[in-house]
Amino acid sequence: MPREWDAKTYDALPLPHLGWGRRTLARLPLKGDERVLDAGCGTGRDTEGLLDLLPDGRVVAVDGSVRMLDQLRERLAGRLDRVEVVHADLTEPLPFEGEVDAVFSVAAFHWIEDHAALFRALAARMRPGARLVTECGGRGNIAAVNAAVADVRGGAPDMWDFAGEEDTRRRLAAAGFTDVEVALRPDPARFEPGEQFEAYLATVILGAHLDAMADADREPFVKAVAGRLAEPVADYVRLEISATRA
Repeated sequence: MPREWDAKTYDALPLPHLGWGRRTLARLPLKGDERVLDAGCGTGRDTEGLLDLLPDGRVVAVDGSVRMLDQLRERLAGRLDRVEVVHADLTEPLPFEGEVDAVFSVAAFHWIEDHAALFRALAARMRPGARLVTECGGRGNIAAVNAAVADVRGGAPDMWDFAGEEDTRRRLAAAGFTDVEVALRPDPARFEPGEQFEAYLATVILGAHLDAMADADREPFVKAVAGRLAEPVADYVRLEISATRA
């Protein structure tokens, strides 16, 4: 299963994910009565916006982190009658019944190594004609942060699949999608220097590195990475995807 998260700290941070969510929702055509899969729903920030667009619809909220889903339930208390919460690995057959009319996802797919399996698993739960509208880290994402990590550690392990446009188009077509549109969008996020930036790095970007470290080594590592960056910026490049289930 995917790694666990510090969901409460994550939810308290000023996340650029909010803008990514609004932008992705604006690309998702909805009538308001659909059943939509939120793939990698996290703490439910974007699920909340999705529910607002589905007054007569439902959301299947899937994530691999139990803590994230606990936070989602807290956030959406009072609206859970229209949300099916599912703990699952998005590369495996998804454990819910029936098909969905659309798939929506924000800032999740780059944490998944096998995108071919991911797209197959999603396609298997989508009705013919259903839309896939997502965004995640793409080719070149956080290159400066990764360079800083490599400088501190003497080589950065490969934590993400930052896919490019052509390989994504090929994987989507192989999984049974048509009308494929894929684009890379540079979208750097600036933070207040010092504590805010270090908290963001530790919780959102460097968590997988910190998981393998002793407690005493974590704070010095984050400070060292932040200190090697020219400014408190996460140099994001977003991979935006739209496609139709054939």
